[in-house]
Amino acid sequence: MEALLPIIMQLVAGGAGGGGIGKLLKSADLGMIGNIITGAVGGVGGTFIAGLIPGLSGLLGSAADMAGSVGEVAGATDVGGLDFGALAGQGATGLVGGGILTAVVGLVKNSMSSK
Repeated sequence: MEALLPIIMQLVAGGAGGGGIGKLLKSADLGMIGNIITGAVGGVGGTFIAGLIPGLSGLLGSAADMAGSVGEVAGATDVGGLDFGALAGQGATGLVGGGILTAVVGLVKNSMSSK
């Protein structure tokens, strides 16, 4: 279950980012469900892309890093092998990625439908 937690965080944060951008930018609004779905996809994709950037990959961790190992001693931010710093980083990049993808898709869709 711990290996799924980062992906769930990315989906939820991306959906929140997409929903927020859809409400803020009426020209990028895809409807409530469209904003959430597009944001969730953008959250996972944005976190994946951010993980490829050398300076950010250490901050975001990976699903294997977050699962921890059996003999590992929990540190201040590690509880039960779960790194809350990496989880917060994945949530933040999911929020931004979801917002960006929703804005781009919404603007393109709405500009094409107005012609």
